Amino acid sequence: MKILITGVTGFVGRHLVEHLQSVVADAEIWGLVWEEDPAQVPAGVHRLTGDLTLPSSLARSLKNVRPDVVLHLAGATSVASSWQQPDRSFQVNAIGTLNLLEALRSLDVDPTIVVATSAEIYGAVALENQPIQEDSPLRPISPYATSKAAQDLIAAQYHRGFNLQTIRLRLFPHTGPGRPPQFAASAFARQIARIEHGLDPPVIAVGNLEPIRDFTDVRDIARAYWAAAERGQPGEAYNVGSGRGVSIRDVLDHLLSRSTTKIEIGVDPDRLRPADIECLVADTTRFAAATGWRPEIPLEQTLDDLLDWWRTTVHE
Repeated sequence: MKILITGVTGFVGRHLVEHLQSVVADAEIWGLVWEEDPAQVPAGVHRLTGDLTLPSSLARSLKNVRPDVVLHLAGATSVASSWQQPDRSFQVNAIGTLNLLEALRSLDVDPTIVVATSAEIYGAVALENQPIQEDSPLRPISPYATSKAAQDLIAAQYHRGFNLQTIRLRLFPHTGPGRPPQFAASAFARQIARIEHGLDPPVIAVGNLEPIRDFTDVRDIARAYWAAAERGQPGEAYNVGSGRGVSIRDVLDHLLSRSTTKIEIGVDPDRLRPADIECLVADTTRFAAATGWRPEIPLEQTLDDLLDWWRTTVHE
């Protein structure tokens, strides 16, 4: 079985490779990367060079693999950065997905294609309508979320119009060891680790701490991708999350409670978004019924592992 992963050098990609290598004995795993990407693909993965924003490059590369399963993780992932570079969000997330599906459609293969979209596409959902179900309207409020909504609709259209076997995962926030520091929980953990190492003064910079989010461990998310590929229904969209809402303040408080140093909190205006969503909590009934997937790692363990990872990673 040939499995192609886009975004294989990213945060989730590396955990996904580790999971696949443990559960799919006959997997031949390929990772699609940009030619200028300096990161090494994980051990045991075949490197495939291609650019999601260049259709000719992509089609040429995919002809060499002809995958049975495609796990499409690659994308511009930062909500905050999308306000400064909205064009990049659309080029990579929307147009990149369009180019990938067109390239796959041109091959004489019929792969299962799992597309990673985002819970941000739901926008601001009233508290009485939480947890959010898949039939909730799409009301994105950031350039990132709008690009992911377009990606979601493109994947749905390619199933309905061209019968591609696309499955959409609407992923709620996830974190864990290796998470880049532009995301809240990891930003907090990194700052705490640097303060404990004496690299920064004992003040942690934060943005808005009031939003409620549904966090899942990245290792559970890796399992969800393969559960979707094995047992998901083509054409469907599935919410993937824990079903538990916690405030960003609660995440910070837990991490601070694990610190060995007394740390103060300071609001950094640069960390505040032009618009924010009050609450995002997943109803995962549909995905659980289809695949049997459920998260296994509690948030407290996830945050402890994240902080320990940063403690071993920060350097002077």
